[in-house]
Amino acid sequence: MINGFLQYLQYEKNYSSHTVLSYHTDIKQFLLFLGKDAAEFYPDQIHASFIQQWILELMQTGVSARSIARKVSTLKSFWRYLQKMSITSVNPTLKIILPKTKKPLPVFFKHREVAMAIDNPFLPDDFERVRDLLIIELFYMTGIRLSELITIEDKDVDFSSGELRVIGKRNKQRIIPLNISLCEKISHYMQMRDEKVGNITPRLFVRLNGKIMYPKLVYNIVHTIMSQVSTLPRVSPHVMRHSFATELLNGGADINAVKELLGHSSLAATQVYTHTGFGELYNIYKRAHPRAK
Repeated sequence: MINGFLQYLQYEKNYSSHTVLSYHTDIKQFLLFLGKDAAEFYPDQIHASFIQQWILELMQTGVSARSIARKVSTLKSFWRYLQKMSITSVNPTLKIILPKTKKPLPVFFKHREVAMAIDNPFLPDDFERVRDLLIIELFYMTGIRLSELITIEDKDVDFSSGELRVIGKRNKQRIIPLNISLCEKISHYMQMRDEKVGNITPRLFVRLNGKIMYPKLVYNIVHTIMSQVSTLPRVSPHVMRHSFATELLNGGADINAVKELLGHSSLAATQVYTHTGFGELYNIYKRAHPRAK
């Protein structure tokens, strides 16, 4: 029964071996709580109260609400499978009430941290350093995703109008403004790239051998540079995207405009940043509203 479920996850749902192992571990933990092994497990004999008692025990032993939610999700998937296979007609997981989970707020770099990384006058003006700092600044000034950055081509940069064309998720195109300073830096980088490595590929960002960038390399570039100026526990290109959104909202930008710039499909994905910058928004409110002083 359990082995059939695991095979179903692996071969029909195409879950990774790591995910299947996690499901297996959760089910074994639940059976251990029940004091049963796989041969003694009869799904019709399991009541919702048993699962609620398991949740309570997990909470008392310090398991996080997020981990508990994942374990219960495993049981829900397991019972849906049992019903699909006509092994049982009862689903006790439908009555389960989960503890509330706190969604972690996105972390972001402070402006002075990014400025320290980008405006360091003591760094050498070689190709890789110019490229790497431009990558940092482009992330911070446009909020684009890592996958979008590595696919930018020279033709996507319109210097005359100060615009960058980005192809995002589901092949959706959006236009992001570029200021004069950033356009000049892109132009300088392109000239240096063509002189040092040649223009082998239409991609804007390339390696020293002229070949295209790959995600892990870009991640390492951001992590290495920003770790020198920031103490955040997570340092990645996605944190740069968080920083872009937070700076705009803290500056009073319309949330719908930020949504379009980020390429979000729904406003809910953008609203999480309003919580991150509440302190700055409160200061803006105090300065702007006549009755707030």
